[in-house]
Amino acid sequence: MFWDSDVGKWIEAASYALAHRRDDDIEAKIEAAIDDLEKAQAPDGYLNCWYLGREPDKRWTNLRDNHEMYNAGHLLEGAVAYFQVTGRRRFLDIMERYLDHIYATFGTGPNQRRGYDGHEEIELALMKLYYLTGERKHLDFATYIINERGQQPPHYFDIERERREGGDTRQPYVHGNYEYSQSHKPVRDQDKVVGHAVRAMYLYTAMADLAAELNDPELKRACEVLWDDVMQTKMYVTAGLGPSAHNEGFTHDFDLPNQTAYAETCASVALIFWAQRMLHLDLDGKYADILELAMFNGALSGLSRDGEHYFYANPLESDGTPTRWEWHTCPCCTMNVSRLVASVGQYFLSTAEDGVAFHLYGGIASNVDIAGTKVSLREVSTYPWSGDIKIHVDPETPATFDVKLRIPDWCEGAGVSVNGETIDLSTAEKGYLTINREWQKGDVISLDLPMPPVRLYAHPGVIMDAGRVALKRGPLVYCLEETDNPGGKVQRLKLPRHAQLRTEKSDLFDGIVTLKADATAIDEADFRQLYRTDPPQETPSTLTAVPYFLWANREQGSMVVWVPEAVG
Repeated sequence: MFWDSDVGKWIEAASYALAHRRDDDIEAKIEAAIDDLEKAQAPDGYLNCWYLGREPDKRWTNLRDNHEMYNAGHLLEGAVAYFQVTGRRRFLDIMERYLDHIYATFGTGPNQRRGYDGHEEIELALMKLYYLTGERKHLDFATYIINERGQQPPHYFDIERERREGGDTRQPYVHGNYEYSQSHKPVRDQDKVVGHAVRAMYLYTAMADLAAELNDPELKRACEVLWDDVMQTKMYVTAGLGPSAHNEGFTHDFDLPNQTAYAETCASVALIFWAQRMLHLDLDGKYADILELAMFNGALSGLSRDGEHYFYANPLESDGTPTRWEWHTCPCCTMNVSRLVASVGQYFLSTAEDGVAFHLYGGIASNVDIAGTKVSLREVSTYPWSGDIKIHVDPETPATFDVKLRIPDWCEGAGVSVNGETIDLSTAEKGYLTINREWQKGDVISLDLPMPPVRLYAHPGVIMDAGRVALKRGPLVYCLEETDNPGGKVQRLKLPRHAQLRTEKSDLFDGIVTLKADATAIDEADFRQLYRTDPPQETPSTLTAVPYFLWANREQGSMVVWVPEAVG
């Protein structure tokens, strides 16, 4: 009943791909899907293929569980993207007719239902449509459903259930409570991140959009409080979110198991959405740091190198049994990571009338309008393998404006120069260095971001990682895979605290940087019984680590992110 959403996400991803290179076959497939949706749409504008085809008499009877507005949101995002790329608005017209039906059905007016969807998504889609069209009704409805969420008593889902079940309210909610859908409190009163991880991230994304658009300090404060809760107590070192498969989401503070981590790919993708919107609220490097962490680790790990297999869940430790799916009966992650990769350029920089801010690095070219002139920007680097970055700034005519460079929180000893002239980094604020000058054709910014490998230690509350370290270089979290560390499962390896971490350019995966260190290895063959009084024998060894996002692309075998540390 939620597959309309995957059609919408596919159209969105395909549209972003068309922005890079037009393709008649892809466009024909999109048009065929739009034909089917147009034929399916009811005379009153309603459009949900499950209900229209199977249960037309039950539409809008179970917003709590059955994703009608969620589906509409993803279809709407697809329609917006397709229009932006092609200028064709037939799909957008279909969705605007559907929205008119939704606006007439739900709200606070006479004969309207004060409902909202159990799975957030339409909220952020409506903000995209508002930015595209400028029509206030879309902003107003997004405001309504965000403000209405969690209002009680009575709770709308209870009203809906009583109506659906003929007055019998004894049937419990399948997930136990309304924290699952972040509808347990009004959004401005929420201070702990709870429930289904993807739903939460979509909600907070829309809240941040709305806070910025309406200049709403209470909503901004709620976003900041919830952000801090995730960062301080609930996020994996890879930017994965949600330890539990039971609710596909959050449990309690510091509950971050490794081998059973759910860390759904969709949740990391949605975290990127939220981080980007928080940057719109406040240009603070802490948001871009997490955007980058999720981009290079928690989200990218979901996609295989061949582009044809994916992870739904992203554990941080494996005994060798998990492999990426070719397909899944709930294919949300395939489309989510696809639309992220296809639209990745949208996250690298943002502009204002008086300047441009670089949030990410890795090779991008863009033409923008700043300070009344057209400016060609070209960032050249092999990032994230090297922090040696060049940014070519070429205005059509000389112009004075700001170029803001993110200096990542993980970087110490950064260096910046313009045309060879050193720039003082002491003026950097909130993780961004501002360079204001009259820019001319041929100006080149050189940015040096040293990225030595480092050890990370988890908060003592994360008991699963006590006595262990994670390895990181620049924005990349590393892991050990059995194929690079022969001799048994990688869990037998220990990293001495004072062992030097070394970088090595490798031929793997088109030339990645691996990490190596002297280590010790427990001799598993020495154990002949389950328990004994003598400690295990350890032998000198060498460990090799590869970026986490690349694991499970070669021979099947064990994997670990958090490596046991030998203190002696």
